[in-house]
Amino acid sequence: MELSERITPGMIREETFIVEEQHTAYHIGSGDEKVLGTPWMISFMERVSNRLIAEHLREGQMSVGVQVDVRHLAATPMNASVRVRAEVLEVVKNRVKLSIDAWDNADKIGEGTHLRAIVDKERFMARVLAKSASEKHS
Repeated sequence: MELSERITPGMIREETFIVEEQHTAYHIGSGDEKVLGTPWMISFMERVSNRLIAEHLREGQMSVGVQVDVRHLAATPMNASVRVRAEVLEVVKNRVKLSIDAWDNADKIGEGTHLRAIVDKERFMARVLAKSASEKHS
């Protein structure tokens, strides 16, 4: 079964996260306030996207993020819940494009698209290990 038969447009996954201090802009140094930092919002979006795709991959495959285009629309305070939704828009060869959105209890806080590539785990890790070995000899 081809990837485009296992992962199809319209597939959706939603998850909810709680904003903890480690997720704040202040904590990670990307801002001065204890509100959800953009890098963490993107991390939540990638996590949901990855989990949506992972459910439909063959043994030995995984997805890796290759592009994120996101707007952070509103601030979210600590201890608030954030609902993240990923929806498959299209599948072309080994690439899956998703729509990603996030809301807190008051507002839509983020929106955008995310592109993930489906790769063979062993091949991927062999390339990573080769890089690691060459770094040690530099």
